[in-house]
Amino acid sequence: MEITNLRGTTRLYNGVEMPYLGLGVFRMKDGEEVENAVTWALDAGYRHIDTAAVYRNETGVGNAIRNSTLRRNEIFLTSKLWNTDQGYDSTKKALDESLKRLQTDYLDLYLIHWPVEDKYTDTWKAMEDLYDEGKVRAIGVSNFKQHHLEHLLDFVRIKPMVDQMEFHPYLIQQDLVDFCGANDIQYEAWSPLMQGNIVDVPVVKEVAKKYSKPPAQVAIRWGLQKGIVMIPKSSRKERIKENADVFDFIIEEGDMRRLDNLDRDKRYGPDPDSFAF
Repeated sequence: MEITNLRGTTRLYNGVEMPYLGLGVFRMKDGEEVENAVTWALDAGYRHIDTAAVYRNETGVGNAIRNSTLRRNEIFLTSKLWNTDQGYDSTKKALDESLKRLQTDYLDLYLIHWPVEDKYTDTWKAMEDLYDEGKVRAIGVSNFKQHHLEHLLDFVRIKPMVDQMEFHPYLIQQDLVDFCGANDIQYEAWSPLMQGNIVDVPVVKEVAKKYSKPPAQVAIRWGLQKGIVMIPKSSRKERIKENADVFDFIIEEGDMRRLDNLDRDKRYGPDPDSFAF
C-alpha cells in the first residue's frame, strides 16, 4: 500500500479502490452530532465513512452525504449488518433498510458485524448475492478471528474482501494480519486510538515527541505503514482534521519495531470468542 495523501486508496482483490483512512462514527448520536462530524470530515478531504446499523446514526450519515457537494461515487461508504438480522432473507431485508436510511442505492462495503455462530454461513450467502446484484461493491466481515475466517473460506463462493478488527499498538494480532494478507483480505482497524488511551502510552509519546507529532497521528501513521486501513473516530472538528495530518512524515523502521513490541493482546472492546451475541 503506497501512502500518499488523504485521497489515497488500497485496491481490494476485486479491483475496488478503498480509501485507507476514513472516519468512524461509533457512538455518535444521530442528527447534529454525526451530521456535523461527517460534514467536517468530507470538507477536510476524507472520502471514507464507516457506520453500522447498530450505531443508529445511518440517517444522519446519509443526510450529511446528501447535503455535501460531493457526488455519491466520490465517497466510500461502509455499513454493517447487525447480529439479530443475520440469516439469508433477513440480511437482504436489513441491507434495504440501511440503504433507505443512508439515502443511497448501494454501499461500497457491507460487513457482517460479528461472527454469530450457526448464522454467518447463511448470512454470507446473502452477502454474495447482494454483491452479484450490485447493491454492494465489496463485502467483508468484522470481528472475525482466523478460525472464523478459515471456516468461512471452506464454503464461500466469493471470499471476504475486508476484515475489520480491533487494532492498535496493544492489540496487533499479527498472525491474523498475516493470514488476511495471504488470502488477499484487507485488514481494517477499529478503535485504532485505543478509545483515546493512546495518549497515555509512554513509548507512543516518546515516538511522537521525536517526530513532533501527537500520539494519535503516530498511531494512525504506524497502522498505515503496516498496510492497515485506519478509521479513527472523532466528533470534534479540530480532531478530525488533526487525525488526517499524517502524510508529512514517515516512521523509521526502528520506531516501527518499538511500536510493534507494545503488543500485549489487550482489548478495549469485546473478544469475538466471548461476545454475548
